[in-house]
Amino acid sequence: MDTLPEGFLNDLETQGWAYCDALICDSLRAQLLDIARLFWKRGLFHAAHIGHLATKKADPVIRGDQICWLDAHMPQTAIQDFLAFAAHLQNTLNATYFLGLRRQEFHFAHYEPGFGYKKHLDQHRNNPHRKISVVLYLNENWTADDGGELCLYGPENTPIEHAARLIPAPGRLVVFRSDLVWHEVLPGHKPRWSLTGWLRDDFLLSNG
Repeated sequence: MDTLPEGFLNDLETQGWAYCDALICDSLRAQLLDIARLFWKRGLFHAAHIGHLATKKADPVIRGDQICWLDAHMPQTAIQDFLAFAAHLQNTLNATYFLGLRRQEFHFAHYEPGFGYKKHLDQHRNNPHRKISVVLYLNENWTADDGGELCLYGPENTPIEHAARLIPAPGRLVVFRSDLVWHEVLPGHKPRWSLTGWLRDDFLLSNG
């Protein structure tokens, strides 16, 4: 695996989030998109939930994506290649910042036009094990006119409305602190595909 760009790591350390458009090659992005579309056709996606454990529920007004969880034993080469990259990212963050990350969880996500995800934190209040959020955009093409931006917000009670507003460009990889960075997915004008997940510091096998 190639060394992660120093600026990428510095941004994550200093502002709590970072992105790069050159970490995932376009052929891998295209293969992952093909797999996601195949799983979609097979009916393997389901409505995403908000909340945790007993409070879990589907509410498309708040969160409108459909998701399909990845399994470490899935045989597709592209999935294994991405998980190897995620392990490399995890090991690099552990070696650099001593985060104690122990495992990953990822799912494909699909938003139909007009659906988004309201402002939220990824780390649940009573479950602090999600440490780093990771989003890889799989779309073939995307412009600012297509909407669907990821809004990353600054600390609460700051005058900054949002720290960044990123379009889901093909192959763009975004990482951010799951416990600190509030974020929102704005509705798009066409279907939006991503591979989304978390680097965690626990050994639990259940999702969430």
